[in-house]
Amino acid sequence: MNLLICERCGERADRPQIEPEAVIRCAHCGHRWPFLRLPLFCVTGPSGTGKSTVQRLLATELADRFVVLEQDVLWVAGLRDDGAEHRPFRSTWLRMAAMIHQSRRPVVLCGTVVPPEFEPLPERALFERIDYLCLTCDPDVLAARLRKRPAWREWDEPRIAEMLDYAAWIDATAATMDPPMTLLDTTDVPVDETARAVRDWLVERTPGPP
Repeated sequence: MNLLICERCGERADRPQIEPEAVIRCAHCGHRWPFLRLPLFCVTGPSGTGKSTVQRLLATELADRFVVLEQDVLWVAGLRDDGAEHRPFRSTWLRMAAMIHQSRRPVVLCGTVVPPEFEPLPERALFERIDYLCLTCDPDVLAARLRKRPAWREWDEPRIAEMLDYAAWIDATAATMDPPMTLLDTTDVPVDETARAVRDWLVERTPGPP
C-alpha cells in the first residue's frame, strides 16, 4: 500500500496532504481515506556503536510488537546520491515504514540517521512522530572496533577519523536537535545489556504489554 498513490484515481503525490485524524486527501481528485499514523523509532548512531548487533537480537524478541529493520539493506546504487542527506534513500525508507505501519506494528529502523535528514522530508507527515535513540561509544573503543572490521568494509584510517569527527558532533548536538536524540553509551557494555536498554526504551514509548 503506497500511501502516496490515491486509492481511487491512481494519481501519485510527491507531498502527501494530511488532514486531522490521520486522513490523506488526494490533491488530484479530492478523495479522502484514513490511514494508521504510528510513531517511527530510529535506533541510530555512528558506525561501530552496535546498531546491527542490537538489531539482530531484537528482531526475534520484539517480533510480536514491532517490525525491526536494518537500514543498510536499501543502501544500493539506485538509492545513493551525492547529497549529504541522501534524500532518495531517506524518502524511500519513510515510505516503506509508513506502508508497514498499515499492518498495525510500528517500525524500528536501525541505521545511521539524524533528525535533520528525516524531519524536513514530505513523507515525515505520515508519522505521528519519530523518536531517536542514538548509540554512542568512547572514541578509542570506537576506532578499535572499526579497525577490526573485515577488509571489504574499507575502514581505513582517514575514514575512521571522519567517523570519529561525526561521533563527536553527535555527542555535542544530540540534545539540541529537533527532536532531541536520546544517547546510549555502549562502551564496555555487553551487547545483551545494550539490547535490553533499547528494548526498554521502545516499550516505554508504546502502549500495551511488554
